[in-house]
Amino acid sequence: MLAGDIGLELGLRVADALKAALDVDITPVEALIRPAAPGRGADYQCNVAMSLAKRLGRPPRDVAAALVEHLDAADLVEPPEVAGPGFVNLTLRRDWLQEHTSRLLGDDRLGVPEARPRRYAIDYSSPNVAKEMHVGHLRSTIIGDAVVRLLEFAGHEVIRHNHLGDWGTPFGMLIEHLVDLGWTSGEHSIGDLDGFYQQARKKFDADPAFADRARHRVVALQGGDEPTLALWRELVRESERHFATVYELLGVKLTDGDYYGESFYNPFLDEVVDELEAKGLTEVSDGAVCVFPPGFTNREGEPLPLIVRKSDGGYGYAGTDLATARYWTRDRGATDLLYLVGTPQAQHFRMVFAASRAAGWLDDDHRAAHIGFGSVLGEDGKILRTRAGGTVKLVDLLREAVDRAAAVVGERSKQDPEGQGRVARAVGIGAVKYADLSGDREKDYVFAWDRMLAMEGNTSVYLQYANARVLSIVRRVGHDAEPGTPVVLAEPAERALAVKVLQFPAALATATEEYAPHKLCTYLYETAVAFSAFYESCPIAQAEDDRTRRSRLVLARLTSRALTLGLSLLGIEAPDRM
Repeated sequence: MLAGDIGLELGLRVADALKAALDVDITPVEALIRPAAPGRGADYQCNVAMSLAKRLGRPPRDVAAALVEHLDAADLVEPPEVAGPGFVNLTLRRDWLQEHTSRLLGDDRLGVPEARPRRYAIDYSSPNVAKEMHVGHLRSTIIGDAVVRLLEFAGHEVIRHNHLGDWGTPFGMLIEHLVDLGWTSGEHSIGDLDGFYQQARKKFDADPAFADRARHRVVALQGGDEPTLALWRELVRESERHFATVYELLGVKLTDGDYYGESFYNPFLDEVVDELEAKGLTEVSDGAVCVFPPGFTNREGEPLPLIVRKSDGGYGYAGTDLATARYWTRDRGATDLLYLVGTPQAQHFRMVFAASRAAGWLDDDHRAAHIGFGSVLGEDGKILRTRAGGTVKLVDLLREAVDRAAAVVGERSKQDPEGQGRVARAVGIGAVKYADLSGDREKDYVFAWDRMLAMEGNTSVYLQYANARVLSIVRRVGHDAEPGTPVVLAEPAERALAVKVLQFPAALATATEEYAPHKLCTYLYETAVAFSAFYESCPIAQAEDDRTRRSRLVLARLTSRALTLGLSLLGIEAPDRM
């Protein structure tokens, strides 16, 4: 058995024991094997007796006792104990733990098995053309990038698609305004375009004649009018240059090959309506073509429509999202569709998914999930804004993060300013990412520089320093701990660190399956804390003998591997020196 399969292996054996003792069939996941909380005096805890007791009509402790009596795991754990109202405490055998810790040093994946691959198409970031990216795009981009990294490491194929807002009425307004200005082409920054858009928006709201011309311009754009398209292409090109700058600074995997704007799906929209109509899924309501997915009602209890095509013949988000689901499952063979969009859009996506299932684009083999998230708040508890009340530009926020980090990490070396810059960037960008990823994504979080750049507590700075400290120790002691080096776990802190390192696969599996990067963050923080306790009580360089020194060096190197790999899967760099 691989060390990475501890929880699964224990779950299998618990399932076998319950079958033998009580003729109960459960899966290893239903065995509810969890790492024990600190102070429990065990490594793992099995809580299945609590959930089975009512079903079986027996006291939980009786169920737990029957499980323990029939559990065949003497090669893996010490004699299990029933605790409290019916928990089963499981402690790994020291000889097993030592052997598998020693083996782990030769495993680049730290015991993580590869999953049976599926093909994921993931929609994230999704900024708007002709507008500067702002803090509102931060969470989708950061969380999406982490989910991509987790899925790819698990062994899945992942197709990134950046659903740009590049079509529709806003571009009719903007292009018509540019024509009014006499502008046909030229060098303009994204800031210029953002300003032009704000001017166009005001004109559209205040001038009915301009609004009418803007709507006609949309028709020209959608109809392929070449002068209109030429202006539109220039807007897209300049915007994509801006997006690329932000993505490079942020260190995310999105590239220009991942752009799939709303315009990409435009040719498919009429086909979507035709197919939905042919399958009898549409109704016309007030001139609009709608789908009414069962179970969705408004406040009055009336069926809630998903408007596929508006009464004026135009298309909104619903039509485009249905075309997206159809394209990625039917034309690109995706098995799983993931959407990184704010939590307020949860009902919209539930309706889109329901309509897609009814159309046959989603089924048991083709799934979709909305990965929602909360907002970024200022320290006043309101949506984060500049002091002047404006939108916080993302590129400005990221550059400020690097500048603040430079002050935190201090002067690395006057002879190595380039190295100092790399560290400042790794620390600053890492701090912004980790502050986002370390909390439950569905909740809002408060953006606070002092907290995210703190060198103590659950921050990326603390983890980066912990890793750099481990590597410094390894360099000082020497690199003579190779795969197969015997590990001796004589001290409680040594044992606690070994158990924590061996829990990496379980933490990673949970974070990946639940699209919950914060669970990996929690694990990494606990690992760093466990190493700190280990280092305080178990000296490495001054160990009492060579065997102990080598053993502790293995634990140090495994700790660094777990921290470095874990941070990389969050999209965060771990500098060797800080």
